[in-house]
Amino acid sequence: MSLLVYTKIIAIFVLLDYDNNMKRLLILAAVLCSLYIPSISQVFTDSNLPIVLINTDGGVDIPDAPRVFANMTIIYRGAGQRNYVTDQNTPAYLNYNGRIDIEIRGSSSQTLPKKQFGLTTYKADNVTKVNVSLLGIPADNDWVLNGLGYEPSLIRDYLCYNLSRMMGEYASRTAYCEVMINGSYNGLYVLQEKVKQGSDRVNVMKIATTDNSFPNLTGGYITKADKTNADDPVAWTMPSNVPNDDVTFIHTLPKPEDVTPQQNDYIHSQFLLLANAASSGNTSLENGYPSLIDIPSFVDFMIISELSANADAYQYSTYFYKDRNGKLRAGPIWDNNLTFGNDLFIWNFDRSKTNTWQFSNGDNEGPKFWRDLFNNPDFKCYLSKRWNQLIQPGQPLNLSVIEALIDQTIDTISEASVRENMRWGTLPNLSFEISNMKNWLNQRITWMTANIGPYADCSNVVTPPLVITKIMYNPGVTIDFPSSNDQEFIEIQNTGNKTIDLTGVYFSSAGFVYQFPAYSEIFAGSRKILASNSTVFMTKYGIAPSGQFTRNLSNKGEKLVLADGFGNVIDSVTYSNLPPWPNADGNGSYLELIDPLSDNSVAFNWSASTNTITSVSETENNIRLKFYPTPVKDNLTIESSGIIKSVELIDFQGKSLQKIDINSGIYKLDMRSCSQGIYLIRVITPGGNFMQKIIKN
Repeated sequence: MSLLVYTKIIAIFVLLDYDNNMKRLLILAAVLCSLYIPSISQVFTDSNLPIVLINTDGGVDIPDAPRVFANMTIIYRGAGQRNYVTDQNTPAYLNYNGRIDIEIRGSSSQTLPKKQFGLTTYKADNVTKVNVSLLGIPADNDWVLNGLGYEPSLIRDYLCYNLSRMMGEYASRTAYCEVMINGSYNGLYVLQEKVKQGSDRVNVMKIATTDNSFPNLTGGYITKADKTNADDPVAWTMPSNVPNDDVTFIHTLPKPEDVTPQQNDYIHSQFLLLANAASSGNTSLENGYPSLIDIPSFVDFMIISELSANADAYQYSTYFYKDRNGKLRAGPIWDNNLTFGNDLFIWNFDRSKTNTWQFSNGDNEGPKFWRDLFNNPDFKCYLSKRWNQLIQPGQPLNLSVIEALIDQTIDTISEASVRENMRWGTLPNLSFEISNMKNWLNQRITWMTANIGPYADCSNVVTPPLVITKIMYNPGVTIDFPSSNDQEFIEIQNTGNKTIDLTGVYFSSAGFVYQFPAYSEIFAGSRKILASNSTVFMTKYGIAPSGQFTRNLSNKGEKLVLADGFGNVIDSVTYSNLPPWPNADGNGSYLELIDPLSDNSVAFNWSASTNTITSVSETENNIRLKFYPTPVKDNLTIESSGIIKSVELIDFQGKSLQKIDINSGIYKLDMRSCSQGIYLIRVITPGGNFMQKIIKN
């Protein structure tokens, strides 16, 4: 049949504007045309968007596997500038010009004529991967060219990723571009980050195959609920509320071929603990779901998934990650094309509705713990509270804000969308689609607000008066202390007049990990120092820190968020190594809050200090600990004026040798098998976390 015949088919479907079936008829017509109409040759010379030129070695087609090598050139003159294909030979206008390997990616999208791709950037040797910044996105070597399959608006993925980042969560950064492959125009794409470990992506430690015991066994992990194939074997399954619809989980970090039995068992156990705690409604800060998960990330994941009514959410393309010694977090979001009323209509799916919850719609509900969390009054209260904050005027999920982002995005791609439709015929009526999406959003936001429930019980949570008062983020090096990272510390002060229970208190910001032990306390006016390396801190200052954090502070600056077990922010500081922040960058100084009662988010309230750290426990003398005899030969007696919860023996290289639960006021630690030398004793009491240096003869 001719192009004219297919055009008439589309016109007939457009005229059938009787009911809600019109949308699926339009998409069906477009897909039929894209399958049978020969590619329309078009001359592509310039664009308001970046232009990506990919030329495979020998001009071969790009397969699903194995990857093929190619040269990639990205033409980009800068924001607001026009880009020309002829700029490919002008270095000043090239954002990238180098080697890649590339393959087709995706699952159901591979059935479409227009393919999407995964690519890796390489040095000229085709062997060495190279991290590069593409179109302003932080440097890495793994990238995705999202082909916008099954997506008649061209903006759903882009919209969801950007809304998620506006909410404060990490999501893949994105840049629209137009792509040519081997000299042929291939359409509109979104260049975006692949979900992977990295300081600028999923910010967790990279776990090694040798990390099979605590604490290294605890992270980092990236795990997803998703479809599986031979390349992504099932790690485990979890039950759903939908009968005979178990959810499959797949390892992303470590890779499936690298994960050890111990690592698989450990991360699986975290999901089982979550499932049990959510099912039983256990809200204990010590061992309930608040002790296991970062609640704000789970709340935000549910909100963006439910706002968009993502037909795949919870069951497919649903990521989780966990840092070493950290909590399990939900996200980042991924694969958001079946959203905002869109679905695989050509296959008779119609699941993205304005008036139902995706975790209880009878299809793709995901693991049972999602519904159990929603049904928990405490979790649901925080979900409602966050939702009602986000829809306020000026906030990311306010309808006017979303509509403005939609309009801005459509304006950006309007020119390219015409060429996209000429090439693939998949845009029946873009303005109609956008108008429908806005109407759909209006109905969805109204329905969610009416059905998400009250939040009065968690609307005015009183957080304790804990203040971050010292930050040593880049100590510099000396002959005696050659590692800067090992000398980092932060100080927290109780500025109130009452003892504070620290159970559940943790740092909720990614990249910096510490959670206070259950039952630990900080007395009125007291300070606690957390160090990056307890042994080095003790050696340098002659005193023991109250705890040891995981990871390191950024030398450039980062956001430190101290929160309670439900994620309520207690204190937040975003420090920097740039003015107006005082200069404490590698010169032996640390940032010190001049007045603990001042606003520590203001740079001018801090100074660069070199004051000697003389004591961290002078105001913690309500707890009296005795260690004898010292030096010790056989048994070390540890005696407390209160209850000792546990004792940990650590060698002077920081390795934990044993940990014993005590729950008594006195304990004799058998050290007869220990060789001579210096050891650290960590004692956990209701009054705090204490370290003591012991010499063994």
